Amino acid sequence: MLVYPSGVDVSTSTLRYLSTRLRARRREMGTRWRRLPAGRQALLVLAHLRCGHTYAQLAAGFGVGTTTAYRYINEAVEVLTALAPTLAEAMKAASTKAFVILDGTLLPIDRIAADRPFFSGKHKKHGMNVQVLTDAAGRLLWASPALPGAVHDIRAARTHGIIDALAEAGVECWADKGYRGAGGTIRLPYWGRWDTLSAGQQAVNRSHAKIRALVEQAMATLKTWRLLRKLRCSTTRITSLVQAVLTLHLTCSN
Repeated sequence: MLVYPSGVDVSTSTLRYLSTRLRARRREMGTRWRRLPAGRQALLVLAHLRCGHTYAQLAAGFGVGTTTAYRYINEAVEVLTALAPTLAEAMKAASTKAFVILDGTLLPIDRIAADRPFFSGKHKKHGMNVQVLTDAAGRLLWASPALPGAVHDIRAARTHGIIDALAEAGVECWADKGYRGAGGTIRLPYWGRWDTLSAGQQAVNRSHAKIRALVEQAMATLKTWRLLRKLRCSTTRITSLVQAVLTLHLTCSN
């Protein structure tokens, strides 16, 4: 395999943060020697998450075995996942905001047509459903565990306990029509054909759409980590990958 120099479009603070966490993990485990120092391991992990490079490509570029590259990445993902905010912690942050925005996104996965639980009828593709909470400015606050793509947004929100948590915290939340019937503090646009709505209802729906459009910034933030654009790993690992990306984003963007 040919090897060439390349770049990763993440900040040096992100690299330093991950390196520090990996060094702490090595001290905790009592590791004396590794093929790569913590800084190089962190760079390998960031190249995988940000650029979507495969284990074989990373192994060739960093001069390690494919198994070693997998082990290094899995270790870092575990470290970052443990630091990801819980829903309760996200509610504490949300309670200081004017309101939050809730939406779901589909992370495409590599599956065949027979895998019906992962097929989203809305998006016409296989994937995993991830619920996202943002603040009023569209900044990412929390991302849920991943569920099969066939799960609708309202069911996913109830499964994760998002609706009850928002109601308990008294946080107002803007959402789209996919959450119809949620109740609690969820605010939805008026239902019905546009020409059947009154002028006042149309004005409310326009304002609602402008507010909800801000959530697309959070979706774009997740998709800048190219690994999430087309996941080819086991579906059981996707939640950990999303939580790892969330930790890096929240820690290094503040």
